[in-house]
Amino acid sequence: MKYRDFGKTGVRVSALGFGAMRLPHEDSEDEIDRPVAIELMQYAFDRGVNYVDTAYAYHGGNSELVVGEALANGYRERVYLATKMPVWEVESYTDFDRLLDEQLAKLGVDYLDFYLLHALRGPRWDKVRDLGVLDWVRRPLSDGRIRHLGFSFHDSYDRFVEILAEYDWEFCQVQYNILCEDVQAGTRGVTYAAENGVALVIMEPLYGGSLAQPPDVVRAVLEADGSSHSIVDLALRWLWDKPEIGVVLSGMNTLEQVQQNLLSAERSGVGSLSPDERELIGRIQDAYRTLSPVPCTKCRYCMPCPNGVDIPRNFEMYNQAMLHEPGRTVNRINYAHMTEAERAAACIACRECEEQCPQGIEISAWMPKVDELLREQGG
Repeated sequence: MKYRDFGKTGVRVSALGFGAMRLPHEDSEDEIDRPVAIELMQYAFDRGVNYVDTAYAYHGGNSELVVGEALANGYRERVYLATKMPVWEVESYTDFDRLLDEQLAKLGVDYLDFYLLHALRGPRWDKVRDLGVLDWVRRPLSDGRIRHLGFSFHDSYDRFVEILAEYDWEFCQVQYNILCEDVQAGTRGVTYAAENGVALVIMEPLYGGSLAQPPDVVRAVLEADGSSHSIVDLALRWLWDKPEIGVVLSGMNTLEQVQQNLLSAERSGVGSLSPDERELIGRIQDAYRTLSPVPCTKCRYCMPCPNGVDIPRNFEMYNQAMLHEPGRTVNRINYAHMTEAERAAACIACRECEEQCPQGIEISAWMPKVDELLREQGG
């Protein structure tokens, strides 16, 4: 495993981090397949991964419990643990301690190596700042419950710069990948944070896993290249090629994914991409630019919909339909098998989901388009 300096924190983190937002699960995403999830995490830890990231809200609140189990039997001492405060749950100053102590209990630990204010954007940051979070945090930092404070981010570059200026943050977590150089904090934000000594954690390196299933137009680019390159490997090493990046999180839920990403991490390094690989990545980016899928990463912050619409699933099928062969049978069957309430047509444009969407997607405007395309495919 390769290790990288982590800003001004003074620690070194594995290039690859284990993201616990998409753990293997049973029929419901809230029902984590605990034995498999624990096995995958410990497999990664045994091979040098020393950073695991979870959050209060992941898997309906169950992710922290399972991560805590995975860190038992000596793993806690070998792995840096990161979790996030659900700032949307905070209504008063006392909620800061209440939530932190609840998370420590669920994880079964006395302290957190890294604690983040979760999914900051304009209104959320304003709210917790005005409630005194920066005053409160001095206590858990001094009593040892938290060792390093940061935030995860979903807003504009300008807002990113504003938040960085309001506190001496040690690290931050941003969405960044070969398709998102100009989205949210983007390349400018990554560069700005690094220049100010703020360590960078990268989330959504494979754009919610969608890069692992490239559309036909991208497959054609790879085939024309005549090499055996994997787009997943290229996308990950594109990030590790940059000196600003600390740890790259991957939401791995199969042993094959863990093994493949470990191999990519072993090959990683600043300046490790060859000129041919850089040129190939550029052609892949150009191919994606010819398409216009909805920028949904399936984070499920928009859920539950008060009217029952399965928003991420609708967008997933729409993107598959747009990126792959239009009219393919899987989209027709999947849409037909959804309940009427789950389908895009059931959207009443209440826009509650749009307030929660980190990508700023105008969901209510997209839903009629999704329904039109998928119904058309379904005859």
